[in-house]
Amino acid sequence: MSATPKYDPILHIVLHQPEIPPNTGNVARSCVAIGAKLWLVKPLGFEITEKRLRRAGLDYWPHLDWETVEDWQELTQKLGETFLEKRAWFFTKTAQHEYTDARFQRGDALIFGCETRGLPAEILAAHPEQTLRIPIRPQVRSLNLSNAAAVAMYEAVRQLENT
Repeated sequence: MSATPKYDPILHIVLHQPEIPPNTGNVARSCVAIGAKLWLVKPLGFEITEKRLRRAGLDYWPHLDWETVEDWQELTQKLGETFLEKRAWFFTKTAQHEYTDARFQRGDALIFGCETRGLPAEILAAHPEQTLRIPIRPQVRSLNLSNAAAVAMYEAVRQLENT
């Protein structure tokens, strides 16, 4: 399922198997705000239907450039293996590098895992130099998915506006 492309995206935001509808809604709103494309990798923990979107008051959804894919392999095919090897950033609390260490480029993909499990270990292991973390104190298990995505998205936008 996808909408007709609305713009040339500044970034690609990927949510791998998101589970909580309000988090996805908040990320979608941020995508519209900056002009990013949202990719949703199934399975999703919710349905995306016109009725559910109206009920949630997501009136910005018609302005969103978005697409769902069946699995990681389909995303890789659509974005390209070379793209994922060179233009993708994988967010995990176990990364060695902080998100501010990355040098983002227009069209990069920022990839986030689901709320309860994060990204699969095999995806992270395949891209160790492209993993990034947002620093948090040890008292906190993790940041909320939509908050983490917003932090990363706006750092990328900040860098792109200063180049």
